[in-house]
Amino acid sequence: MWTDLLPLVTYCFVMSSTPGPNNVMLASSGAMFGFRRALPQIFGQNSGVAVQTFVTCLGLGSLFVAFPVLHQILRITGALYLVFLAYKLSASSLGEARASQPLSFAQAALFQAVNPKSWVKAITLASVFMPVGLSAPVGALLVAVVGLLIGFPSASMWALFGVAIRRLLTDPRKQRIFNLTMGAMLLVLALSFLR
Repeated sequence: MWTDLLPLVTYCFVMSSTPGPNNVMLASSGAMFGFRRALPQIFGQNSGVAVQTFVTCLGLGSLFVAFPVLHQILRITGALYLVFLAYKLSASSLGEARASQPLSFAQAALFQAVNPKSWVKAITLASVFMPVGLSAPVGALLVAVVGLLIGFPSASMWALFGVAIRRLLTDPRKQRIFNLTMGAMLLVLALSFLR
């Protein structure tokens, strides 16, 4: 049983810890707001991914297989939203961002509905990593919980990275470079989802 979980754990770790829209936004939140204020975003993001994984494992993923146009619409919508986020991030200064708020729990959870990387992860988990020999609800719950347990420390790492570089961002020029870099990363991710 545990050897069967190792590929699932490895996949969840790779998908949760590599750059993507969630992690770029968490690094920005950590830099702008600090770790404690980024916690609702971390919990919301991971809860949203867990729910998305659970319902995809229960059968939602089969809709994307049956109707590929739905997946294409999701990719385009998600990419356009990432372009919007890249613009907002690039156009703001750190001082303005500090006056605003990080994503709330609900906003971070709902963002997963248009996050192409989260959908790729959920569909892959549903199609490749569902445990054999368990009922669909139990298997879906197991996969979602493993993803949640791996996702929280991975997401926290990105927010802590933002906190670590926060001291470097006291100079307005460095703030601008950081915001432009984070915005550019989101833009590159958006373009990669359109391929």
